[in-house]
Amino acid sequence: MHDERRRIEERVERLHDQRIKPATYAATVPFEVEAWQAPGEPVSFEEAAAAPYAPFAMDTPWGPPWRTTWFRMRGQVPAEFAGKRVEAVIDLGFVGDWPGNQAEALVHLTDGTPLKAVNPLNQYVAIANPATGGEQIDYLVEAASNPDILADNFRKPTPLGDVITAGDKPLYTFKRADIAVLDEEVWHLDLDIQVLRELMLELGEHDPRRHEIMHALDRALDLLDLDDISGSASAVREALKPVLSKPANASAHIVSGIGHAHIDSAWLWPIRETKRKTSRTFSNVTSLADEYEDFIFACSQAQQYEWVRDNYPKVWARIQESVKKGQWAPVGGMWVESDGNLPGGEAIARQLVHGKRFFIEHFGVETKGVWLPDSFGYNAAYPQLAKLAGNEWFLTQKISWNQTNTFPHHTFWWEGIDGTRIFTHFPPVDTYNARFSGEEMSRAVRNYAEKGHATRSLAPFGWGDGGGGPTREIMERARRLADLEGSPKVVVEHPDDFFAKAREEYPDAPVWVGELYLELHRATYTSQARTKQGNRRSEHRLREAELWATTAALHTPGYSYPYEKLDRLWKTVLLHQFHDILPGSSIAWVHREAEAEYARVAEELEELTAEAVTALGGGGTRVFNTSPFDRAEVIRTAMGVPMFVEVPANGSAVVGFEAVPTPVTVSGRVLDNGLVRVEVAEDGTLASVFDVRANREVLSEAGNLLRLHTDLPNYWDAWDVDKHYKNRYTDLLDTDSVEIIDEDPLLGSIRVTRSFGEGSKITQTITLRAGSPRIDFETDIDWHEAEKFLKAGFPVDIRAPHSSAEIQFGHIQRPTHTNTSWEAARFEVSGHRWVHLGEPGYGVAVINDSTYGHDVSRTVREDGGTTTTVRLSLVRAPRIPDPGADQGRHRITYSLLPGASIEDAVAEGYALNLPLRVADSAGEPEPVVSVDGEGVTVEAVKLADDESGDVVVRLYEFRGGRAQAVLRTGFPLAGAQVTDLLERPLEDAEVADGGVPVSLRPFQILTVRLRRG
Repeated sequence: MHDERRRIEERVERLHDQRIKPATYAATVPFEVEAWQAPGEPVSFEEAAAAPYAPFAMDTPWGPPWRTTWFRMRGQVPAEFAGKRVEAVIDLGFVGDWPGNQAEALVHLTDGTPLKAVNPLNQYVAIANPATGGEQIDYLVEAASNPDILADNFRKPTPLGDVITAGDKPLYTFKRADIAVLDEEVWHLDLDIQVLRELMLELGEHDPRRHEIMHALDRALDLLDLDDISGSASAVREALKPVLSKPANASAHIVSGIGHAHIDSAWLWPIRETKRKTSRTFSNVTSLADEYEDFIFACSQAQQYEWVRDNYPKVWARIQESVKKGQWAPVGGMWVESDGNLPGGEAIARQLVHGKRFFIEHFGVETKGVWLPDSFGYNAAYPQLAKLAGNEWFLTQKISWNQTNTFPHHTFWWEGIDGTRIFTHFPPVDTYNARFSGEEMSRAVRNYAEKGHATRSLAPFGWGDGGGGPTREIMERARRLADLEGSPKVVVEHPDDFFAKAREEYPDAPVWVGELYLELHRATYTSQARTKQGNRRSEHRLREAELWATTAALHTPGYSYPYEKLDRLWKTVLLHQFHDILPGSSIAWVHREAEAEYARVAEELEELTAEAVTALGGGGTRVFNTSPFDRAEVIRTAMGVPMFVEVPANGSAVVGFEAVPTPVTVSGRVLDNGLVRVEVAEDGTLASVFDVRANREVLSEAGNLLRLHTDLPNYWDAWDVDKHYKNRYTDLLDTDSVEIIDEDPLLGSIRVTRSFGEGSKITQTITLRAGSPRIDFETDIDWHEAEKFLKAGFPVDIRAPHSSAEIQFGHIQRPTHTNTSWEAARFEVSGHRWVHLGEPGYGVAVINDSTYGHDVSRTVREDGGTTTTVRLSLVRAPRIPDPGADQGRHRITYSLLPGASIEDAVAEGYALNLPLRVADSAGEPEPVVSVDGEGVTVEAVKLADDESGDVVVRLYEFRGGRAQAVLRTGFPLAGAQVTDLLERPLEDAEVADGGVPVSLRPFQILTVRLRRG
């Protein structure tokens, strides 16, 4: 038999692409089109409907960047179209096939009812089947001319990422607005051939099924009349039926498809545009549900639902109806698909609380799983948090992007730092935007790591990364692939059903312990430092406002707890934890607005906190401690005078004269407080840090060494830092000045000023306070570098086999060696308020108030000792997608804590991030709660969300060991319950001697609801 593969494959390709696909619309008549460009930001439908429109011709440029043009389209269905499938077909001048980052439009009826959106591969709006013809069609189309930020494939910076810099040159040329007849037989033939051709090309060259399909296509296409595609399409389809009807192998892999539309809440577009994206995508999805009864769509992110509810009530009503029918599946149970590493523990808890409550309240649906396909790694506290919110499963996709190591599982149990396990799936199709192409289906089978143990995997299908969602073509592919020889079987089903079947099939799936570290996008721990600082500050200000509002509500008659304001502010912070905002990977517009929002949140939370402490009574001055640890430290009064104060955990104290600890002495460039002695070198680095208590030198080389690295990753500038950044750097050793600025007995400070690079300047104030071994580095950076990475290093004389970094509700240990490729890939890692290095008997912590990225390495010196170096990542200067990322002022404080245990690191991490508050308040309330016992701390104190007046306290064990303690209250206690994160009772808690005894396993989180007496 002669080998005719090339001839046949080329024939199929040409006839399909050049003859069959163009014939899917049999007849067309153009709309009459008029246009009106909105003057600035998007306007309401009512304003657009009343606007003056001017005639608009096809092939006319339209749409300056980030603007909105409204088109009025009028037409009449011709009589000869009667009884046929008639559609409006609109091409705004689409570029490529990705709908997420270009022109998009929402089509409305003249009464304001949204019908459907149009985008590159979804250009139609159904006009139904006219009975007689002559029907009048009148649409108002809201078209957004969003720039294609990816047009140059991220090769160079673009000014298009902000409306301020984007200019006003039209971006698109309108190509088509027609009333058209869809030739359904040709359309189905198009899909038949697509599915068979793609399957054929994925099968092995010696697979008989490949050759069967190939020859069947060849014979069928002999029946195609090139002069009458429409008239001959049925014959071709009939000839293909035998090869399309052969059932799949009995052992074929099962792909559970679920409709999806990954809509980034902000990324290459601002939040205001995402609000419109949701309406477009959700209109499309509900329209598709009307066409396909077997269609099911999974959608996460409660925030996006709320936007639709508030801005597009008619679309919202359609969503509610689809949920009732079982065709729309709320999933994920989070306010947004947040970053997986950077939000604090309490913030992730609130993501789950606010998300799940929204779905319960509005749909009567309690979501069962965490849906986070696209975040850049996942912290090891997630399994416990997910379970405490009532979840049974976890889904991610992003780990497929690993740069070095292939993750070994697709279906597995994920075990967190406390021992909690959650059933987890990582789809082997390696995308959350599947289209059921032959290549995707082949990849899913080829990749699936659990072959021989399990038989099914998940495939979220539909256009995403900016929305779009599933299309009718994808649904038709799914139907053809439901039971087709040579392909996995495709079944469209709810994710809960998939996870239930997968768990039943493979209950003893393998276990992965610890964080799901993404070996890529490591720079997201540092990029856009002001956005990250805004998040950190907001989280701690929310904690502070809740604590003191609770205190005031318990002790001040007439004070009203600000439920609504706190709820709204939490949701603002949760929104900005989205996985392209907080990581720093969005356009300039997004981060400019984020910084403004954080400033607004700070101002409002300051007002709430001030109101609460003032409500406790005026006429005196008190110090308020929001930390869960007792504090004894030096503060500055309003007049700038240092004062030593002692304040209980979660409580307050009168400002008075306390016994002053050993004073600080300043001699030359040496600061000494009797606990540690710090010597600053001429070049402004630390020449020595001597721990007087332990009688040992802490440093083995110059400390607080600022190092400027060249930083040009291979790709994804704002996301990535590649290992080669370490190879080229400049140590910042030149100084403008080194001067003593404080010589008070309570504190001593030396200021170091450096100028460098392209006009950048760093001013550091190195401070040692009486009574504390903590050395603070208040760092003011005026940053004007490009493609640079600034780090601060502390090489300590400790042989540490691992580093410990704070994560959500605990800490994680990471080896300091690189024995394996997995360890070597962790050359940049994330942490929260502290990093600890220790050897038996001694430890050191590096603490920060707003940074997340760091690296830890070690070397052995010639004297046999080991130097372990921790380097904090302070600021970067990527230029894509924001050319001005991180430029300007940054104020960061970090600290070195010699002689530190894990408990010391935890306490000082809280202290640095929760400064003591001095306020005019004469009230003397007891702390709302306190903890008697070691290893247990309080993470949140608030009133219950149901406004019952109960007090809710979140505790956790922080050392990584078992702990027993008693939770005591500063108010009469009538009863207590252990609850889930949503404050729903799990079990009654014992109350003994006015307190609640608790027993916690390592890193266990416990939420306790306290009923007042």
